[in-house]
Amino acid sequence: MRAETRHQLKQDRFSRATIEAAEATVHWTVEHKTKLIIGSVVVIVLAAAVLGVLYYLNQQDQEASAKLSQAVRTLDTPIRPEGSPAQPDLPSFTSSKERATQAHKQFEEIVAHYPHTHSAAFARYFLGLTSSQLGDTAAAERELKQVAASRNADLAALAKFALASVYRNSKRNKEAIDLYNQLISKPTRTVAKVTAQLELAATYQAAQLPLEAKRVYEQVQKENPATEAAQMASAKLQEIK
Repeated sequence: MRAETRHQLKQDRFSRATIEAAEATVHWTVEHKTKLIIGSVVVIVLAAAVLGVLYYLNQQDQEASAKLSQAVRTLDTPIRPEGSPAQPDLPSFTSSKERATQAHKQFEEIVAHYPHTHSAAFARYFLGLTSSQLGDTAAAERELKQVAASRNADLAALAKFALASVYRNSKRNKEAIDLYNQLISKPTRTVAKVTAQLELAATYQAAQLPLEAKRVYEQVQKENPATEAAQMASAKLQEIK
């Protein structure tokens, strides 16, 4: 058999195989047409749902962020002198309690209406702060503990720092000391090691543990020479002597 004939037979067999495969595919497609359509629709619906969720979450984040900024501004609003009248074009409060109460309500709204946003976590931190300012130690501890367990290390550190202050003001010095030591061993961008050290030393002083306070202040001087922190530590050491 000549080479040309063999080549032609191979081409014919290949063509028949290709046609048969195509026919089988068409046959399968016809039989499963409904399933294919349903499958395609499901994919489209799922894709649209994902996009819809992402869009919704993005909108929620933007709204929550705007409200958080407003609440923080409330917390930063000045207190007008006693007896001074309010000025329409200059927001102010008559007392820190009035200001904290207003801001607290705004932070509560963010947590309630935007629970799955990043802003809600920060709002909960501020809820802890304002609860403490309003004298509600139990609520402050509850909110700050929740934020302290956050996976956001910087935010968690802020919450631990605030919670330690709550403990210290409640005469729960051991718990405050534990938190300050945690912050010292794992400093973050929001709570530096020296910041936690100075607060730890002050807590030792408040707990009538001058030798422990002295040790920490001397450590601050050694680790931070020629800094404002070292000057503060030096002044505190003079008090202890």
